[in-house]
Amino acid sequence: MTKPVTMRNLLSILLSFLSVGILSAQMPDNQEFTKYAKASFPQFKELLGMPNDAHFPNDIEVNVKWSEKHFQKRGFKTTRLNTPTVPLLLAEKKCNNKNAKTVLIYLQVDGQPVDPSHWFQDNPYEATLKKLSTENGWEKIDWENLEKNEINRDWRIFARSTSDAKGPVNMFLTAVDMMLEKNKTSNFHMKVIIDFEEEIGSPNLPKAVTQYKNELASDMLIIFDGPMHISNKPTLTYGARGMSRITLKVFGPVFPQHSGHYGNWVPNPAVRLARLIASMKDDDGRVTIPNFYDGITITDEVKKILESVPDDEKYMNGKIGIAEADKVAPTYQESLQYPSLNVRGMQSAWIGSEVRTIIPSSATAEIDIRLVLESDPVRLLALVKKHIEDQGYYVLDRKPTSQERSKYPRICQFNSSISYLAFRTDFDSEVGEWLRKAMTKAHGKLPIQQRTFGGSIPISPFVNQLGIPAVIVPTVNRDNNQHSPNENIRIGNYIDGIKTMYAILTEQLN
Repeated sequence: MTKPVTMRNLLSILLSFLSVGILSAQMPDNQEFTKYAKASFPQFKELLGMPNDAHFPNDIEVNVKWSEKHFQKRGFKTTRLNTPTVPLLLAEKKCNNKNAKTVLIYLQVDGQPVDPSHWFQDNPYEATLKKLSTENGWEKIDWENLEKNEINRDWRIFARSTSDAKGPVNMFLTAVDMMLEKNKTSNFHMKVIIDFEEEIGSPNLPKAVTQYKNELASDMLIIFDGPMHISNKPTLTYGARGMSRITLKVFGPVFPQHSGHYGNWVPNPAVRLARLIASMKDDDGRVTIPNFYDGITITDEVKKILESVPDDEKYMNGKIGIAEADKVAPTYQESLQYPSLNVRGMQSAWIGSEVRTIIPSSATAEIDIRLVLESDPVRLLALVKKHIEDQGYYVLDRKPTSQERSKYPRICQFNSSISYLAFRTDFDSEVGEWLRKAMTKAHGKLPIQQRTFGGSIPISPFVNQLGIPAVIVPTVNRDNNQHSPNENIRIGNYIDGIKTMYAILTEQLN
């Protein structure tokens, strides 16, 4: 039954609208954010032009020096936090109040490897402006359109790391530029930690956070990374899944064998690996390994939080190109609350133009396990290993010897690692309330609030070692092809990202 609108309720609604109006009036208008975005595009193009695959330390060093230069230019003090490979970069800016709180901000500069043969442009590191054509798809237009003409918010910049995550880096620098020109300051101390190995799992980060605990000491953490809700509406995300990895290798003959001579005699490791993986999940996508989902409870309160996210699952499936989703949980948001077991790649022998009539000597599968806060990665990895043993395999962490090959009918090499754990922050935490206020000021309405982010980012070391809450502020379009060829960022998201960061950096923190 609908409640009647009383004078008190009406007054409350009017005050709510008035409050949003006052908050919006304190912000520069959209034209001004567009102006600053246009001025920042040459710098963005320069940043994107530097190869940033963390497998190549010399390339990363160029990115480190660029970051040092541009943060120092804006009044930050920079310090390299050295690790066994490439450094983390800490950029600090203090406010006038010595006793003010300290906000740690996480940014990422490295990117996924590129395969130029799958990109629709000659150089994946050369920023290319494109518009969507009904006839030709995304077609290139002159870069000068960004600087001289009226901007179309649906244009996109294509290059590696546009969204993941050099775009947020340049948004942040541009927001700081606006503050400097408008004589605005933060009422909190800022520490910006820049990661140059995120895309390879930030292997040195946990130890570095412990080693440099005093340098990183803060009251809260903001992560400027990841895509917004699929609706492209302002979003806050209060957690992220962690990551574990497994490499499985099933062995057959020592060398590939002729499929005619030995086709009904020598066991095929590719077939065995396929059966082994199939035994781990049912037709609905649920992991069948006993106790894999233990410890996870979705209460009625949590269900309400998950249901508040305005997902259009039918639209989402159509966008992805699937007829129906797995049935691990009844909704998309609820599915993110469980650990996942994903086959991210398989390989055996040769295919395509190199195909040969042989029985392969081995077959390999790469698996990732996405962790939730309730997951113990050591326990999950042990469950997977035990499941493989229960399927009749002799499990090793190395190649088998000739004696072992002769003794054991089924042999599997199992290697695993834990990249980082999941984290989750309460909605009603101080950092959550502060960010909601800033986001409402920026966009005139409350942001969509997600309990858990589907991807994994290396934040748990900060949360666990520093003892601080963390919230993700995603700014980029979800359909950005991150980790894939033709990565891009939508111009409208880039402009709105600057607005979001400016609002946060200028919001008063008590």
